[in-house]
Amino acid sequence: MQITQTVSEDLRRQYTVTVPASELDAKVTKRLEEMKGRVNLKGFRPGKAPVSFLKKQFGKSVMGEVVQQAVDEGSQKAISDNQLKPAITPRIEPVGDVQQVVDGKADLQFTVTVDLMPDFQTSDVSQLKVERLVSDVPESEVDEAIDRISKQVRGFTARPAGEKAQKDDTVLIDFVGSVDGVEFEGGKGSDFNLTLGSGQFIPGFEDQLIGATAGDSRNVNVTFPADYQAADLAGKAALFVVTVKEVKAPDEVKINDELATKMGMPDLATLKDRVREQIKGDYTSASRLHLKRRILDALDTAHSFPLPPAMVESEFANIWAQVEAELKREGKTAADEGGTEEDLRAEYRRIAERRVRLGLVLGKIGEQNGITVAGDEVQRAIMQRARQFPGQEQQVFEFYAKNSQAQAEIRAPLFEDKVVDFIAELAQVTDKPVDKETLFNDPDDIPDSIKA
Repeated sequence: MQITQTVSEDLRRQYTVTVPASELDAKVTKRLEEMKGRVNLKGFRPGKAPVSFLKKQFGKSVMGEVVQQAVDEGSQKAISDNQLKPAITPRIEPVGDVQQVVDGKADLQFTVTVDLMPDFQTSDVSQLKVERLVSDVPESEVDEAIDRISKQVRGFTARPAGEKAQKDDTVLIDFVGSVDGVEFEGGKGSDFNLTLGSGQFIPGFEDQLIGATAGDSRNVNVTFPADYQAADLAGKAALFVVTVKEVKAPDEVKINDELATKMGMPDLATLKDRVREQIKGDYTSASRLHLKRRILDALDTAHSFPLPPAMVESEFANIWAQVEAELKREGKTAADEGGTEEDLRAEYRRIAERRVRLGLVLGKIGEQNGITVAGDEVQRAIMQRARQFPGQEQQVFEFYAKNSQAQAEIRAPLFEDKVVDFIAELAQVTDKPVDKETLFNDPDDIPDSIKA
């Protein structure tokens, strides 16, 4: 076996590996000798069939195994002999006609292309200066949440015959929907309880039932939103024939200890404390999201080093595939996004480079500080994912059990969050009070005046 380096760039090495046909043939002969005693062939006593005969019978299949083994050994040898640290799985490409090799008529030759992990120093995370957006939970928000809870648990009483439905009433309805006179799948229902003003149905549907009485039949004309999940209905006008079977008005609910008791709490004060803590948890999560973004921004600014080309290309390909799918789904082009396709590609390539850079930095910080994700942490995350698919939990568990790549996709964000939390403990974090709207904004939409 001969290994020759043919490319030496910043973070890329390429080697040509050559295995003579005579060497391959010798390995085939040796393997046939080893299997001779286990092969029973008609006309030969066990173990007495000549290798030349075995080669005619099994030579090509054995040669295929030998070639694969030679490729594995050659690529590993190229990496180990040169003490390389691949960033991703090396790319192996054959040179010449492989069938000629299998037929024993040519040497095996292939290239091994290795993208290397960059050698860089991580910054001192204790010197990172970042702001954490924070906001207090106003008592009015607690009261609003309690009011919503009271409406969720309140009862309803049938209105007297002939009394008209009002907003916040519930109506028991049957309905049949059609587009251009043709009924569509999922457009029919019976004995459906609908709260008017809840927004359960498409815009305009519930409004047209206000004023209806029990026993009414109404034609409800609506238009499906342009981004409706069923593409065959998106943007189309539809007619729903609705029969109102019952109209119920909401009962009055008082915010008191009795309400809290219905919710399993000893008194109203305890209920408010629980609601306040839940809202506070939402505020904390939003604050952490902004802090994470600012830590990542600071890390990106603090590090500059060459990136493995194949890693960037792979990340960009994934991002661009999502962008193209989104544009196609919305019926848009790059021009609708305010530029040319070339501009859009350049923008998303920068995003790909940032993701790769941050992935390498976080990976190295995690490695340097012994940060790992335990198996039980992955299992808990898989359980949370399974709960999102009621009735299919077992299939979800089996999918992840059999798919190491899927497990890696679960593990990666867990690792990233642990490293970010580690950095947050060491970095110089300053709290910056903001209003609720700013706190719950997407980090990309925060004004520069707030970022500064």
